[in-house]
Amino acid sequence: MSVTQRPPIPSFIPESAPFSIEQRTWLNGLFAGLFGLEEGIMPLSSAEVAKLLPGFIDDGAVPVTEIGDDAPWHDPAMMLPDRMKLAEGKPLRRRMMAAMAQQDCGQCGYNCHDYSEALFCRKEERLNLCVPGGKDTARMLKQLYEEINRAPAVAKADAAPVAEKQEAPLSAPGRSRDNPAYATFLSRRKLNKAGSQKETWHIEFDLAEAGLDYEVGDSFGIFPANDSALVDAVVAALDAPPDFPIGGRSLREVLTDGVSLSPAPDMLFQLMSYLTGGERRQKAKALAAGMDPDGDAAVLDVLAALQKFPGVRPDPEAFIESLDALQPRVYSISSSLKCNPGRVSLTVDAVRYEVEKRTRLGVASTFLAGRVSPGDKIKVYVQKAQHFALPPDPKTPIIMVGPGTGIAPFRAFLQERQAAKATGRNWLFFGHQRSNYDFFYEEELIAMRSAGLLTRLTLAWSRDANEKIYVQNRMREVGRDLWVWLAERAHFYVCGDATRMAKDVERTLVDVIAEHGARTPAEAVNFIAELKKLGRYQTDVY
Repeated sequence: MSVTQRPPIPSFIPESAPFSIEQRTWLNGLFAGLFGLEEGIMPLSSAEVAKLLPGFIDDGAVPVTEIGDDAPWHDPAMMLPDRMKLAEGKPLRRRMMAAMAQQDCGQCGYNCHDYSEALFCRKEERLNLCVPGGKDTARMLKQLYEEINRAPAVAKADAAPVAEKQEAPLSAPGRSRDNPAYATFLSRRKLNKAGSQKETWHIEFDLAEAGLDYEVGDSFGIFPANDSALVDAVVAALDAPPDFPIGGRSLREVLTDGVSLSPAPDMLFQLMSYLTGGERRQKAKALAAGMDPDGDAAVLDVLAALQKFPGVRPDPEAFIESLDALQPRVYSISSSLKCNPGRVSLTVDAVRYEVEKRTRLGVASTFLAGRVSPGDKIKVYVQKAQHFALPPDPKTPIIMVGPGTGIAPFRAFLQERQAAKATGRNWLFFGHQRSNYDFFYEEELIAMRSAGLLTRLTLAWSRDANEKIYVQNRMREVGRDLWVWLAERAHFYVCGDATRMAKDVERTLVDVIAEHGARTPAEAVNFIAELKKLGRYQTDVY
């Protein structure tokens, strides 16, 4: 049986062009996809390459892209043990970065790299600011931080250049989590129709009084409050008066907006171990050390922890000191100021789930979905995007993949391009469970498509038929067109779940590029890596 071999990719880039071998290979593949694998094509001159790749070459200089990455763990879909394995042998500050959740979400007030630098240089002492990383990240950071304490002289020498810098002045109100502003909650509107199994809300705030602005791609930080019924249950479990004074406030007030009530932190179990004895003390000590003696550690919030050790009554002040601070939550902005002056909108899934016959609530999502009322003033801030923005050239085509609430920033992108009369083509992949109930912003998107703003709208519904269809399935179906858009310098964006959807989308794109761009899988992976380095593949994941 004869085997048909893939023809070699012809060489379009001359040896004299100012590219590395890897870059030349990537460019040859790009032009092969653009022009087809035709035989006898002469290599392009540097001038011709420059015309085809504007901005890639600057007067014959080396392309403005950084080759190599000393943080291979910077992948939000990678599990913590895998990240730490990749960081073995790296300097302590880099291992600290590997312990972060790798989302660069801004909830800690930094990006992952800068948070680790601040900890290493002792400019930041809080080890529990990484909300997506949770207890696992906090425990790893605590372990790594002890290395600084064991080698203070080395750490001090390394940190000296940074420590000598003057502290930056406090940012303007609303420009960081450390100095929030107050915005007025305007409204909520449910995006799912009756019959949906989901609960998703369109949320709007008035920014006029706060004097805030933002760019599409930015995120919005919210300082929520805990559910009052949960607060009352914790007070009852403590068997303490709700007006017990804590630092000039009442116990109930501090439990409402000062501390996190989920998950239970290690310090709470450490406190419990001091107040009990025997087997219960051993269990508390094991939980404080990150072990799971009864197989329920993952579902123990603060109330469940108190109920696990009935009869233990910690002093309210010591109890509060053992809890983590209530952190803000950050959501992708789903509006453009050009279309919504003085306003910002969010697209929020309300998180509710059952554990041991008790309904658990996402603190910020259910706060926005029901516990805040129109007219209420809420502490907020704008989190500037690190690497998630529209291309600077309005003629550049864009491909957006955002199932579920991942549509949020892409609604903003489309509004921005509409207001700016950008001529670049726009392609949106959106998906959810059922087309009749979960088609968010359906009227808007159909109107944008009818007006020509939304060049293509590709939909995927996972519960409309026996076969589950996801956005990555639709990508395969239109793979050739996807490749043509990429070959025509489209920017590719993904927003949504980091651990499953975003990873599946990237794997699918590798297959699409390999099949329709005439590449091996390894070459397709390198192609995407180059897109990322050039800012043409951007993600907003959580």
